[in-house]
Amino acid sequence: MKRLLSLFLAIVILAISCVAVNAASLGDGLDTLKTEFLPGEGPVVNGYSIDYRYFSPVKESDSTKYPIVVWLHGLGEGKEEGAQIEENNIAYWASDEFQARFDPAGGAFIIAARSREEMGITWDNSMVEPLRAAIDDFIQKNSANVDLSRIYVGGFSMGGKMTLKMAVAYPEMFAAAFPICPAWAIGSDAAAVLADMPIWLTSGKLDPLVNYNLAVTPAWKTIVAASNVKEDCRFSTLKTVRYPDGKRTLSSHHAWFAVNYDMFAVDNGDYPDMTTENGLGEQVTLTYPDGMISWLSSHTSDFDGAKGVGIGNLADLDDTDSMITADSISMFIDSVIEAISTFFENFFETIFNTVC
Repeated sequence: MKRLLSLFLAIVILAISCVAVNAASLGDGLDTLKTEFLPGEGPVVNGYSIDYRYFSPVKESDSTKYPIVVWLHGLGEGKEEGAQIEENNIAYWASDEFQARFDPAGGAFIIAARSREEMGITWDNSMVEPLRAAIDDFIQKNSANVDLSRIYVGGFSMGGKMTLKMAVAYPEMFAAAFPICPAWAIGSDAAAVLADMPIWLTSGKLDPLVNYNLAVTPAWKTIVAASNVKEDCRFSTLKTVRYPDGKRTLSSHHAWFAVNYDMFAVDNGDYPDMTTENGLGEQVTLTYPDGMISWLSSHTSDFDGAKGVGIGNLADLDDTDSMITADSISMFIDSVIEAISTFFENFFETIFNTVC
C-alpha cells in the first residue's frame, strides 16, 4: 500500500511539474520583459505608501501622450516588492507586439501596484486612498507623456475586487475597467456609480475560489442592470481555464492568463474554451489583434488630472469589504467540490496527453 501511495504521489508531482514546464514554455522572453519594469513608490497617506513596478514606453525626446494601465495583483502576490509581476504574466503587455496594440499612441505605461501584505494588509478600503495618491504622483512625475483621457484599471481576484472599488471610488479617473474573478459583492448603489463606465469582466466557470454562479455572474448582472453603456460592457467565460497554448492551468481560478495574453491563443486564434458576450446578451467575436487592449484603447474619459480626495464615492456606501466567497456555506461546499474536480481533471489530462 505504501508503495502504491508513493507511486501515486510521484506521478502527481511529475504531472504538476509537466504542467509547470508547459506554462514556462510560453514565457520565452517573459523574464526579459519583467526586467523592464522599474521600481517606484507613491507618497505616504494615512500612514501607508504604495510601491509599484512600472513599465514606461517613453523613448528619448518623446512627446507622445500614452495611456496608463493600473494592474492589481491577487492575494499572495504582494508579500514582497516585485512579486506582483513575478507570479502572473502581465509583463507580456510590455512586449513590442502588445504595446503596438495601444491605439493611437502605440504604447502604454503599466503600473503594477502592490498591497502591503508583509504588514498583514491586503487590497481593502485602507489602501484605496494610498493607491490613488500613488497614481496621482506617477501622473505628475510623467505629466509630459500621460494621456489623461486613457487611464484604465484591472486586476484579478482580490485585485479584481480592488479594481471595482477604485472604479467606484473615482469613476472620473478611469476610462474603463477590467476586473477578473473579482472577489467583491458589488451592490446596486456601487454599480450605479459605474453606469457610464465600460466594464469587461472575465471568469472561469469552474472557479474554486470566486464562484462563477454565486458570485461572478450576480456581479455581472448587477453591473449590467445599472449600465448606460451595455453594448460596451463584456463578460468573458472560460469553460475550462487554460494557458494560451491550450494546456490547462493548475486552477480554474487562473482566468487572468487569458487577459495577460490579450484574449487570444498563441496562434492568434480564439482563446481556448472562452466565449464573450456584451451587456445586451449578444455574443462578441474577437478578431485578432483586437482583444482586451484594443477594447481599452477605444474608450476615453474627460479626466482633467485633478488629484483624488479621500476614498471618493466609497465613503457614501455601506460596504463591509468582505470576500464574496465567504458569504454562504453552499458557496464554500461548491467551491471545494469544484477544486477537487478541477485537480483530477488536470491530473488525468496531463497523464493521458503526456504533456512532458
